[in-house]
Amino acid sequence: MAVFFNIDSLPHFKNAVITIGTFDGVHQGHRTILKKVVDRANEVNGESVLITFEPHPRKLLFAEQPLWFITPLEQKLKLVTDAGIQHIIVVPFTKEFSQLSAEEYVEEFLVKTFNPHTIIIGYDHHFGHDRTGNIELLKKFQEKYPYQLIEIQAQLIDEAAVSSTKIRKALKDGQVGEASAMLGRHHSIRGMVVRGAQLGRTIGYPTANIRLNEPEQIIPGIGIYAVFVTHDGIQYKGMLSIGYNPTVTNDRSIKIEVNIFDFNKDIYDEMIEVSFVARLRDEVKFDGLEALTEQLHQDKVDSLAALA
Repeated sequence: MAVFFNIDSLPHFKNAVITIGTFDGVHQGHRTILKKVVDRANEVNGESVLITFEPHPRKLLFAEQPLWFITPLEQKLKLVTDAGIQHIIVVPFTKEFSQLSAEEYVEEFLVKTFNPHTIIIGYDHHFGHDRTGNIELLKKFQEKYPYQLIEIQAQLIDEAAVSSTKIRKALKDGQVGEASAMLGRHHSIRGMVVRGAQLGRTIGYPTANIRLNEPEQIIPGIGIYAVFVTHDGIQYKGMLSIGYNPTVTNDRSIKIEVNIFDFNKDIYDEMIEVSFVARLRDEVKFDGLEALTEQLHQDKVDSLAALA
């Protein structure tokens, strides 16, 4: 596998079979599309190539609209590679690139840069300035250039688009189990452990406060969750809170805190990954620390059951 960030210094790809898209989430629907690319590359003794963009085009074109993504770039690259794609091209999405006409996009970008043997693309894929390019234009250019064009079934494209939307909604609603079913894996976040109020250790449940690597990555809705925590390549069980800690503070900033079971290392300023398995309950304001401690004990019991 190779990842390229500079499109001006790409190698020659043998019988390149390419597909294009943001592939946020790399969920079950996406992986069906990626499998088509891999299978086609095998059929023509070629190489599979995925073209994606960074930053997300919407971030440049609709800067005023918030953008919450499911998978940060590093995670997306790994998931696409795990799906069998040999080469990933991360195209810098700049204002200049966005101004390419649809015809320039096909001739100067796709054909000149990749010399594709096969382009696999959805019926609703649009490209070029003002999104005027589509699959019909690609069919027209087949008269001039010798690439083959495979249209991804409308049903599959629609399912992939719906899945991304449904995954985001499920996560916002705290329905991490439903999101996992669509993703084909547990939704995960990565971040650095930072210092918090350190109240948890005084009641027997020390927590690691997490500062996200990617602030625009979507996180599940406010609540308490059973999670797996990976630190230094080792996976642990734990329980995590996303919320305001109303029992002990009036601070209205959302905090992400995880209690890692059977773990007593000092990991400040170190990276951890958290995978969400089940939502346990809503966040509640308790009458005092004793009531909070009792609930945390029950949360641990419930987490272990969910993670068993």
